[in-house]
Amino acid sequence: MERTGGRTANQARECTIETDFVKTAYGSCLITVGRTKVICTASVEESVPPFLRDQDQGWVTAEYAMLPASTGTRKRRDLLKQDGRSVEIQRLIGRSLRQAVDLKLLGPRTITLDCDVLQADGGTRTASITGAFVALTLAVHKLMQNGLLPVNPIIGQVAAVSVGIVGDEPILDLCYAEDSGAQTDMNLVMNQHGDFIELQGTGEGRAFSDRELRTLLSLGRHGILGLMRCQRIALKATCAHLLPLPRLAVASSNAYKIKELSDMLQGICKPIGMRELGFLGEIEETGETFEQNAILKAEAVMHFTGLPTLADDSGLSVKALGGAPGVHSARYAGETCDEQANDALLLKNMKNNDDRSCMFVSALALAQPAEAARTVTGECHGTLLSAPRGENGFGYDHLFLFENGKTFAELSPREKNKVSHRAKAAAKMRAILEELFWI
Repeated sequence: MERTGGRTANQARECTIETDFVKTAYGSCLITVGRTKVICTASVEESVPPFLRDQDQGWVTAEYAMLPASTGTRKRRDLLKQDGRSVEIQRLIGRSLRQAVDLKLLGPRTITLDCDVLQADGGTRTASITGAFVALTLAVHKLMQNGLLPVNPIIGQVAAVSVGIVGDEPILDLCYAEDSGAQTDMNLVMNQHGDFIELQGTGEGRAFSDRELRTLLSLGRHGILGLMRCQRIALKATCAHLLPLPRLAVASSNAYKIKELSDMLQGICKPIGMRELGFLGEIEETGETFEQNAILKAEAVMHFTGLPTLADDSGLSVKALGGAPGVHSARYAGETCDEQANDALLLKNMKNNDDRSCMFVSALALAQPAEAARTVTGECHGTLLSAPRGENGFGYDHLFLFENGKTFAELSPREKNKVSHRAKAAAKMRAILEELFWI
């Protein structure tokens, strides 16, 4: 299927967000998604609706309107009575944005988000939600600057996108021409955890299968990741620090490894171990290289969680043993072995070898919804000892003598994280994640 503008199935329209578009508002932006343009403004009132009086909490609500010339045929203004579509959309915007705020921390005040469509070419409700979040964050920032909010109430990042099936092909971010002929039309609202706030889907031309639904959700997650990046870029100069860090799943249950990656990726994202995210299965590592195994793990956890997922496959490569233990480092002495058994077998196999040169290798793979996995590698060279030294670290750390005369197990975690194979791979991956999440 050939899309408008030559886009691929997983390619969203270009999105730009111009902040402070309306100077008199507490927060505002003009969001442009393809040819759809929406002005989003945030107004603040130091009161709450009657049903919230004496509840010691605030309120976030929304209004939505399409300006008369926003479509090819003039749309009548909503005067005394709004049309049903506008009412439904503004309720959706309000519901969605309330998920971004701790209403107790907001205090007894109301933030109203007005979304006015200047030009419509499909996706006006999703663009409104995505833009309204930016306006909301700017309003909170101003309240904090003015001393009216002592604590940041922003607890989530919210964005929305459309997906659909057109000509039997699942696609991301429908323009009007695609939406009007869609067999399936769906809108997704999600937070930075990759969780759904709202999911609206209809089989208009035909029913859709479970397989197609999974594909649509994957496309939607991919699109929302990009929109959240646009939001952070728009807010970077003023108040991006108010936003919670995006989640990154880590395809590991090794607490040491997760802690190392968290330290190395600090300030970019929040790494979460796969067990904490509910992935309890075992991943069969059938790859012949560190890169192949890392991809297998990253993709398995990404498909389960829907989140961008980072996986590490690392090990010790000893020159005299032809690169062994290599990809079998964790199970060198057998599938049910422990570190002591691995050490014993390695030292036994190296007993009569004078060449003790070795290196640690780390391959990091990043799997994302609707995209091919990306990999980077890092190496750290050293010498294999004949007896362990040190109390820190894990695996073969206490047998690996670094060039500074200490084993990895004799280095503090901070010292190791500056020079290790994983640190070198993580530095390369950090640049990729900065581009993915922020720049």
